Amino acid sequence: MYHLNKFCNIIFDLRKKRGWTQTILAEKLGVSPQSISKWECGVSQT
Repeated sequence: MYHLNKFCNIIFDLRKKRGWTQTILAEKLGVSPQSISKWECGVSQT
């Protein structure tokens, strides 16, 4: 089973390595920046 905390860290690390803001990643994925924030904080999985 995949640990949610590890998933959150992976999203954050990959986004930072690319120099993307949460807004940029959200636009690329077609979701809201708030969703990205929740994913990175482990608040929401969807």
